Amino acid sequence: MSERVVPPDARRRRRPTKQGVVLSEELIIETALRLIEEHGTDALSVRRLGHALGADPSSLYRYFRHTDDLMLAIADELIGRTLRSWRPTGDWRADLWDLGLRMHAGALAHPRAAVLSAYRVTGRLHEIQAVETILGVLRDAGFPDGEAVRIYHAFVDQNLAFGALDSANSALPRAAREAEADVWRDTYARLPADTHPHIAATARHLAHSMRHSSYPAALDLLLSAAAARLENGRGDAGAD
Repeated sequence: MSERVVPPDARRRRRPTKQGVVLSEELIIETALRLIEEHGTDALSVRRLGHALGADPSSLYRYFRHTDDLMLAIADELIGRTLRSWRPTGDWRADLWDLGLRMHAGALAHPRAAVLSAYRVTGRLHEIQAVETILGVLRDAGFPDGEAVRIYHAFVDQNLAFGALDSANSALPRAAREAEADVWRDTYARLPADTHPHIAATARHLAHSMRHSSYPAALDLLLSAAAARLENGRGDAGAD
């Protein structure tokens, strides 16, 4: 897509496409998500999208100025899907634990899109809602503003990083994933204790743990550290 811009009040298409479907932002985003998971970044072209929608490619400019505009909308939709499935309980640690796991699961549900969008800032509706929500959880728990921002930043970046890492891993062919996991059993577990005493001592734990994502453990460590800081009365000194 190029930088052509169609005024917002002229964007809505009232006539159905060749497949009898009326275009909308939601339909375009859903179709783009499906194509990305099937074909990767090459799916984000007006030609491929237009063909999948049964529409003239130029009609997509009524909704998105260019492919990056669409990519930001896709990233924001992934955030929105997580928020729509999450219900806070009022227990800040339990709520962030649940939200973090839901965000991570959402990335794994759309691994290619997650890898593409992990480093983006959308400035759109769902992202703004997520920022407001997470900061609200932390401030209501009693964290001072500067501390709330630090924890929010660490929480979100940790989640995005693990989402991208684990999504990239899940996109590997199954045989490749299994072969890499077997390295911990076939190589590391056979290292002799006289040359690699620490690996040898923990080999069975490595062989089990390294087959799985460490995100739950990392999230638990982050929330435990945040809880300790709150209990110890750590403020936001030096934050400003």
